[in-house]
Amino acid sequence: MTSTLRDESVDAGEQAPAGPRVGVLALQGDFREHAHVLAGLGASVSLVRRPEELAEIDGLVIPGGESSVIDKLARLFGVAEPLREAIAAGLPVYGTCAGLIMLADSVLDAIEGQQSFGGLDVVVRRNAFGSQNQSFETELDIPALGAAPVRAAFIRGPVVESVGPDATALARLDDGRVVAVEQGNLLGTSFHPEITGEHRFHEYFLGKVRARIRSLV
Repeated sequence: MTSTLRDESVDAGEQAPAGPRVGVLALQGDFREHAHVLAGLGASVSLVRRPEELAEIDGLVIPGGESSVIDKLARLFGVAEPLREAIAAGLPVYGTCAGLIMLADSVLDAIEGQQSFGGLDVVVRRNAFGSQNQSFETELDIPALGAAPVRAAFIRGPVVESVGPDATALARLDDGRVVAVEQGNLLGTSFHPEITGEHRFHEYFLGKVRARIRSLV
């Protein structure tokens, strides 16, 4: 299947491929890594920076990076409130690391004035795994993705301190801390599958996107 990464430079008359239209919030962070994984899985991928671009997609990925910067830029670009409305309306969204923070209803250790988009009934703690030089990789058992363990890279990631009744924990570390959650069309991970060659979370997310498309037909 042919797949493409679309940005502002793409000719407006170009015919889009048949895959689901998935945006990657491209304000800050490792958005291009996500875009290439998604394109390789057959999605039609675009980089999202403006409110009007939300109307052109079937699902959205919020990448890792610095959550406070993503928050500030989202408000500066005018995309924060439209994205909150899209999430409430059922837009499938997958957030990794900082993206998980942005989807959480409550954030601990946030900087003064920091806001999230919300939607996930969880409390997350920002920078729970220490500084950059304390990054690590481990394997996680995630039954929802099959029997084989998932290789997970943690880079100054958050941890889910508590999971509300509307959300479900998908993965825990050996010490019991929750590092992956879902709630309806929303998915969040503390780690970065886009940099370890682990594509099952993206495939799982695309399943949510396709199910949403079918439900709207």
